[in-house]
Amino acid sequence: MRKALITGITGQDGSYLAEYLLSKCYEVHGIIRRASSFNTHRIDHLYVDQHNKDVGLFLHYGDISDSSRLASMLYNINPDEIYHLAAQSHVRVAFDIPEYTADITGVGTVRLLEAVRTTGVKSKIYNAATSELFGSTLPPQNEKSPFYPRSPYAAAKLYSYWITVNYREAYNLFACNGILFNHESPRRGETFVTRKITMALANILSGKQKKIYLGNLNAKRDWGFAPEYAEMMRLMLSQDKPSDYVVGTGESHSVRDFVGTAFNYAGIELEWQGKGIDENGIIKSFDKKYNAVLKTGETVIEVDQRYFRPTEVEFLQADISKAIKELNWQPKVTFTELVKIMVDYDMKLKNLTPKGEGIEASRAKGFDYTNHDFSFHEKLREGC
Repeated sequence: MRKALITGITGQDGSYLAEYLLSKCYEVHGIIRRASSFNTHRIDHLYVDQHNKDVGLFLHYGDISDSSRLASMLYNINPDEIYHLAAQSHVRVAFDIPEYTADITGVGTVRLLEAVRTTGVKSKIYNAATSELFGSTLPPQNEKSPFYPRSPYAAAKLYSYWITVNYREAYNLFACNGILFNHESPRRGETFVTRKITMALANILSGKQKKIYLGNLNAKRDWGFAPEYAEMMRLMLSQDKPSDYVVGTGESHSVRDFVGTAFNYAGIELEWQGKGIDENGIIKSFDKKYNAVLKTGETVIEVDQRYFRPTEVEFLQADISKAIKELNWQPKVTFTELVKIMVDYDMKLKNLTPKGEGIEASRAKGFDYTNHDFSFHEKLREGC
């Protein structure tokens, strides 16, 4: 049984990766930060029965800012694979707390790499890089595109990326950077724009919210489905030689596109009026079942300058030629299917009846991650 250690296991990516590795018969160890309130809701379904049966998951208190704790955990666990996902990853917030972002997102990586080097564990290492590294670089972006970070978060990730390359070359570590473009899911944090949109939509339909305030509607991103990218992380560490890979869909859509697709799927047609900070999304028509809460001509989308970044990244689109050629990997879930998956989930959270097309699409493509309560499936460890 192979052992894996995941930093950031309680996040979106960490929870999907833990599920995936458990299904592949790994013994999974995760680092969690001590807090006065529970912060493990994304993985509760995986370890809730740990006292009654062996589910293969073990959680350890620690922090990426504590190098001695990292070293002791590595020495005691001796993992075959390390997935470094922990970071302060909210780009807009990074402008407010740049020093903390640099320490956790940037220096945290070298703490982990140095712990691997000094303890002598023979672990393969995956480091979560980001498409934000490219910043103002013209799309499409691939592994050879120049980096041009446009935020404290991206600058910290740039250090994280290059220190991983340096340790690979200086100390012969098997260390890979996954340059992941935006990836979303029902487990995305509620302050990230995609989940903010789908949650607000569900609130509007249930009469609990009037409108959504957003930033740059023109920003274009390459949005994929997070569970697919978790599988890609393991695929990188399964190669004979370490390398860095861009991971995305090869398509790009604006924030406005995401809003329109989500609302249209829920039965609301929007009309856009105005430009720049004066642009609004107005209800043009809607499904009659929402007569009690919606009105034609009502403004449901407004732009608020508070959500603009001091330096914006306008256009990200992945060139995944290397991943296709060397890893034989291509994404399965389309942009429209991704939006439907997230809308279905958040409508169900608000006791609304979703169309269910997103759930059907994800299951048809081999992903059964859209259950409302994330129930732990008995089949997860079957055959292990």
